[in-house]
Amino acid sequence: MEVHHDEAQRKFWVEVDGFKADMSYHLKEGHLDIRHTLVPEAIGGRGIASMLVKTAYDYARHRGLRPMATCSYAVRWLQRHPEYQGVISDEYGGSGTCAL
Repeated sequence: MEVHHDEAQRKFWVEVDGFKADMSYHLKEGHLDIRHTLVPEAIGGRGIASMLVKTAYDYARHRGLRPMATCSYAVRWLQRHPEYQGVISDEYGGSGTCAL
């Protein structure tokens, strides 16, 4: 799977079996904040969301930005990967939420 990055739209995305999965982010105060992650059910369970989040946070770290999460999936990802030293946004709304 090839992950694409649309810097103008602030999104990372992949296309799998004709379905598009994407993850959107905001840049704020030295952080890359993942706001929303969407993987269609038809292609779920393949690690696509994890790959998108990891790619975005690797991109952030290489640019001197700190990982941040508003999206509940990204929050859980950061909790499983403390080596990224990410922070949870004060806009995080709890389990199952994202910010659009």
